[in-house]
Amino acid sequence: MKVFIAGGTSGIGLALAKRYLDQGAEVAVCGRDLPKMSAYSWTHSLKSFEVDVCQLNSLQDAVSTFCAHSSLDLFINCTGSYADDVAQQISYQEAVAMLQVNMMGTINCFEAARMVMQGQSEGQIAIVASVSGTLHFPNSSLYSKTKRAAIQVADAYRRALQPYGIAVTVIAPGYVDTDKLRALNKQDLSKKPFLI
Repeated sequence: MKVFIAGGTSGIGLALAKRYLDQGAEVAVCGRDLPKMSAYSWTHSLKSFEVDVCQLNSLQDAVSTFCAHSSLDLFINCTGSYADDVAQQISYQEAVAMLQVNMMGTINCFEAARMVMQGQSEGQIAIVASVSGTLHFPNSSLYSKTKRAAIQVADAYRRALQPYGIAVTVIAPGYVDTDKLRALNKQDLSKKPFLI
């Protein structure tokens, strides 16, 4: 099994990479900061690409390189950008970064995976969204709105890719105990209703 994970250098993506490696899969990850994986000795078994998912050509090149001599079974998009905009102190730059990664990055991941999988007539594309994207609150954050939009984008690709034998899955986890969540909450996760 061949698995490509965008956003696989930390958090959920890195945990999935380890899980698939442990199951014997050939795994590639991409991210903007490959050196942060060096803390984990097992990551030498990964194929890794320093790629920003907002750059479609670079992402397509990475996926094509990984799949040069075989098919791609699973593409997982674990990328995401978050800024604390609930307090209404989000900057323009933070808002643009969230929109670029959470929206255009998602579309780019679908396009890069589609490019390989349509020729195979099979495969699966999964995106990790957020439980916050499944709920509609009038005062929800920009992050929640971008994840809600990503879920809708996935639904459109699901319908478009189904005739080619390509499955699309949306994963909407709740609060996952990651370094990022701890940093955003000043290491205090006691107010979270649950943790995965």
